[in-house]
Amino acid sequence: MTTNVGGVPDQPQSEHETGQVSQNQKKEQGAKRKRMKERSEVWEHFDKEDLPSGMQAICKYCGMSYKCGAKKNGTSVLWAHISRCRKYPFNTPKDSKQSLLSFKSAKEPSGGTSGLTYPKFDAGSIRKALSFMVIVDELPFKFVEGIGFSHFCGVIEPRFNVPSRITVAKDCFETYLTEKRKLKNVLKRCNSRVSLTTDTWTSIQQINYMCLTVHFIDNNWKLHKRILNFCPISSHKGDDIGKEIEKCLLDWGLENVMCITVDNASSNDTAIGYMRRKINGWKTGVLKGRFLHMRCVAHIVNLVVSDGLKTVNESVQRVRHAVRFIKQSPARLQRFKKCVLDEKINTKKGLCLDVPTRWNSTYLMLNVAIELQDAFERYSGEDPHYVVDLNERDGKGSPDSDDWNNVRRLSEFLQAFYDLTLHVSGSLYVSLNLFFHELVSVAVLMKDLVSSDDVDMCLMACRMKEKYEKYWGDPEKIDNVKVALNALYEEYRVSSGNDVNREEVSSSKDGKTPLSPKHKKIEVLKSKYKKHKCERDRDAKIELDKYLEEDTAEDIDEFDILSWWKFNCSRFPTVGRIARDVLVVPVSTVAPESAFSTGGRVLDQFRSSLTPRVVEGLVCAQNWLRASPFPSIEECLEEAELLEEDLKNMAVGDADIDEVLEIID
Repeated sequence: MTTNVGGVPDQPQSEHETGQVSQNQKKEQGAKRKRMKERSEVWEHFDKEDLPSGMQAICKYCGMSYKCGAKKNGTSVLWAHISRCRKYPFNTPKDSKQSLLSFKSAKEPSGGTSGLTYPKFDAGSIRKALSFMVIVDELPFKFVEGIGFSHFCGVIEPRFNVPSRITVAKDCFETYLTEKRKLKNVLKRCNSRVSLTTDTWTSIQQINYMCLTVHFIDNNWKLHKRILNFCPISSHKGDDIGKEIEKCLLDWGLENVMCITVDNASSNDTAIGYMRRKINGWKTGVLKGRFLHMRCVAHIVNLVVSDGLKTVNESVQRVRHAVRFIKQSPARLQRFKKCVLDEKINTKKGLCLDVPTRWNSTYLMLNVAIELQDAFERYSGEDPHYVVDLNERDGKGSPDSDDWNNVRRLSEFLQAFYDLTLHVSGSLYVSLNLFFHELVSVAVLMKDLVSSDDVDMCLMACRMKEKYEKYWGDPEKIDNVKVALNALYEEYRVSSGNDVNREEVSSSKDGKTPLSPKHKKIEVLKSKYKKHKCERDRDAKIELDKYLEEDTAEDIDEFDILSWWKFNCSRFPTVGRIARDVLVVPVSTVAPESAFSTGGRVLDQFRSSLTPRVVEGLVCAQNWLRASPFPSIEECLEEAELLEEDLKNMAVGDADIDEVLEIID
């Protein structure tokens, strides 16, 4: 019994009234559930149809139908269907019984590739791929916040939340740190010496950067090139450059440096002197740093040719003016192209003007013009302003037959330097064994032109020969090569013996506890092997003379010197170590596209706006990600096989070999 507001007790409800209230509540709850079911988001994927059998919910993707009119038919069944509907476009493969297949190639453990793979949503992998794209393609960080890129990601993978530019910048720097750790481990495992090259860049804010690149040949005789640092330098003084190089080497744990290739700046002489003192202090130099300094061959060739072209003759000027006249007007250029077609000259080359800072542009301009000589002569008859304008401009007129003969001889002469620069500027192959023959050929060519009857060519050749001999001297001075080779061989032979002695002394000092009989036997075997190796190298001339007396390999364009040494280093172990350390020396500090320029190298606007630390991360990471991958561990097992072969040659028993290899491993 309850009491109302006035204090009068309420009358108790009858059972009939109570049942009626309960029934009304149930109706209201049922209607509420019905309204909620109708408003559920699941109905975005289903259509309602009133069929004779009752109300049906039909899937919009696969057409499957479910009852939905009865009270017991809730939306849970519909949600369950959507989660496993094979035709629903946003279902992941793991939610379906059959994975979605694509024809993207995938590597198999056996080494082959399979034609079919199945995609898997992984937000972390997508972010790594995004940072890879930003780094490799030099994209600005704000690229990810663009409307177009957001729309693209929404279409290709709606579940991926595009990160902000700050997050992308952090991901890119994390990629840089990860790749740096990988490269450190590779350099740590490398048994050869490394060589370095330096280059300078300038940002729009006039911040000077030094790029330090390492070159090394791995244990599988593969040549590699990686940027180590891209850091700002306070000045171009030699000591400051040397200190930055030293700081970088200490950070990377590199001490065994064979050579540093730099351009001809006087400050680099001071920097090399600073590094020579440091490396000799580390006791890791070769012949006390005698071969530490390597001058960039491409830079010297550039200076030689540029000095010679200062005396360019009038024939070159006439051809240059003729090219400039035609390129000044689109109508003239179109008429000239018609002359090329009328003369039936089968070429796709177009006219180009030379620029003062790139001497190769003069060679390319002349090379193209010579090929289009007939078109020039035809054009002079069709355009009356051609001859008149060239005569009025400087009084020299249009090029005649003598001019074309002169520029043809000059073009053939410059081609030797052009080919030389291209060959020595390559960084993906060994160039040290190529440039000597090229230099000798150029020296012979200049010597012939000095004594020629062509006054202009003779004068130019004399200026170039004078600059050439300032750096390399006469070819007859190559007798020093044999002396240097003997000194290198003696240095490497002695260093091998010292390594053995240091290991024996170290093991005797550390052996505070007595060795077991098994380990004593192994130590005896190892000592026997090292003693045998030292005795084999005791005579300093046997191996070197044997190598020099062998017939030379066939001189073919496809000859791979690293492959030759890979299969012959076991025959010449000491000379092989020398070859591995010497062949890695780059003779040029610049890429082919920059080898002909006397101008500086400038960072783009995006990278110039970043902090030096971020710039270094982007530049280094891009270089590492674009480079070819390092060989796997399985590909590096050849050295263990070579060691086993050496032990077999010592006539050691199979059981002893196994024990030694087990300890070495």
